[in-house]
Amino acid sequence: MILLLSDLHLPNEPSPLREGFLHFLAGPARQAQGVYILGDLFEYWVGDDVGLEDYAPEITALRALTASGVPVYFIAGNRDFLVGRRCAQASGMQILRDPVVVELGGVPTLLSHGDLLCTDDRGYQRWRRFAHNRVAQWLFLRLPKARRHRIAGGLRRQSGAEKRNKPAAIMDVNAQAVQATMLRYGVTRLIHGHTHRPADHLLRLGPQRGTRLVLADWHPQRMEYLSVDAQGCVRRCIER
Repeated sequence: MILLLSDLHLPNEPSPLREGFLHFLAGPARQAQGVYILGDLFEYWVGDDVGLEDYAPEITALRALTASGVPVYFIAGNRDFLVGRRCAQASGMQILRDPVVVELGGVPTLLSHGDLLCTDDRGYQRWRRFAHNRVAQWLFLRLPKARRHRIAGGLRRQSGAEKRNKPAAIMDVNAQAVQATMLRYGVTRLIHGHTHRPADHLLRLGPQRGTRLVLADWHPQRMEYLSVDAQGCVRRCIER
């Protein structure tokens, strides 16, 4: 049994979301063969030097889980793409490229955060290219900690305002981009997050049928993860 989750957006202050994630790590995750976190675990991550302090309980719990023999894999999201080597070493997580093909329940499956597939949102894609520029990251990580927090908070508010003014369709994945990506990697199943539109989609891949599963974003009232084994995929919720 493999468990997958994304878009928890854990804040850096006390929250039911943080409590739920700790419950997940100490409970369902202990029975898994592996855990995949497909991005936006954190509301924002402004560098390992800050994040390891802000999220010390979560890092400790992840280390306890990986030390128990359950591997945890992480794909960066659009909020926590600065998670780096120090965090990986402290938590025991293995950082994967985006996208990546893994075998889940005997089925080759393409995993991604999902933002790369939102090709209609050209403004976001320009920002993404800038944010992933190594020189830009190097300069940002050398700013004072307080200033990095202020910048991240400002970007979060700006992003929220822009989303309210954008047509909903351009913030979803592009169907042609999904099909082309799945065909390029030779898979019939794709699992991603990012869009906050949890659903199971059937699609055509030439003569074959494919499936696209969108992971749920977390809310205090519903904290959902996906369980995958040879029998299929089941959505489950944290029970507290």
